[in-house]
Amino acid sequence: MIRKEILDNGLTILTESMPHVRSVSLGVWLRTGSRHESARVNGISHFIEHLVFKGTERRSAREIALVIDSIGGQVDAFTGKESTCFYTKVLDSHLPVAMDLLADIVLRPRFDPADIEKERRVIYEEMRMVEDSPEEVLFDLFSERWWKGHPLARPIQGTRRSVGSLTPARLARHFKDAYVPGNMVITAAGNLKHAQVHRSLRRAFGRLRRPRRAAPADGAAPRSRPMLVRREKKSLEQVHICLGVPTFPSTSARRYALTLLNAVLGGTMSSRLWQRIREGSGLAYTVYSGVNAFNDCGFLMVYAATSPSSGERVIRQICEELRRLKDEPISDQELQVAKDNLKGSLMLSLESTSARMSNLARAEIAFGRQFSNDEVLDAIEKITPAQVRSVARDVLAPQRAGLVCLGRVSRFRTRRSDLSF
Repeated sequence: MIRKEILDNGLTILTESMPHVRSVSLGVWLRTGSRHESARVNGISHFIEHLVFKGTERRSAREIALVIDSIGGQVDAFTGKESTCFYTKVLDSHLPVAMDLLADIVLRPRFDPADIEKERRVIYEEMRMVEDSPEEVLFDLFSERWWKGHPLARPIQGTRRSVGSLTPARLARHFKDAYVPGNMVITAAGNLKHAQVHRSLRRAFGRLRRPRRAAPADGAAPRSRPMLVRREKKSLEQVHICLGVPTFPSTSARRYALTLLNAVLGGTMSSRLWQRIREGSGLAYTVYSGVNAFNDCGFLMVYAATSPSSGERVIRQICEELRRLKDEPISDQELQVAKDNLKGSLMLSLESTSARMSNLARAEIAFGRQFSNDEVLDAIEKITPAQVRSVARDVLAPQRAGLVCLGRVSRFRTRRSDLSF
């Protein structure tokens, strides 16, 4: 059973009782991410996400670690383009300890200047780690060119220059502006009693005051830019390819048809791209497609990694499979496989308290409401081959596509006009 409460200060609390399990997952979500930052402070949300674990008014960083280790739990956080989350998973008997710890981290970080400088160096190392990951470099490069000039184009971790300029005062001011009750959603799922969770969270967070000014808004929707980018990196043994087309926001009524289109294209091991490029041609170890959706935009992307000599052939095969989705109807059987895969993945995820905690938050932030399992399963089952093909014809437009290639690409002859699908 899902219960929702909104405190007097605007904080939203959602719980879902799962009496058949012994764990509870708890998350504090903020409707703030890297898209809400200016270029000057790019990376500040991610920096603060790191800093809150360095110590609070009550606990040192070591004491924070000891609390969670002593109960065998997990605690972590992540920053996205549009949200930030701090979460923990513990045995149901340890929920009071976990709630106290998470509240301490989120409400009372110390922001010690010495800790800030140490964590700044840690973030620099994280940036170097990203640079050593071709897939992450590729996706950052794609976003940078795809949404050029828009906050969504910037890296979540920021740049060395922007992170280097963040002062303790600026970090504290951003924390004060963003970590406010109306900008927070707290969700919990597992073996819990709503009344107890609500009472504890009201005690911990209820004294937070509404801010005088509203939290940062999303701003204008981005405009995607068709492009072809070749980035030479001779140290790589493979060429990494990302091809994308604009799609719909996360709340679009056509999101289920798009998700099924993605499953047919490259979302599973039986998908067309996997079967043709990996199993049929043996040209790639990794090839897949995915949908990235935000509040006001989205894109469908295809990723593949292959040898430099096979790069152009892989791009041609990707384009041919995209064209097939527009030109040929999907069979009832192929669509049913995609539906069963999607429904199976959904139902299996329901066994995880972490997944259900996340689902509560994402639905609340995006839609302001929850969807029952039957409602989602029914929506998936109602999608027809004609609806999937209609989405394909609307979004698979080569004139709006972006292609980024990273690796030994100096001899690539692929042009934008070659993206014919």
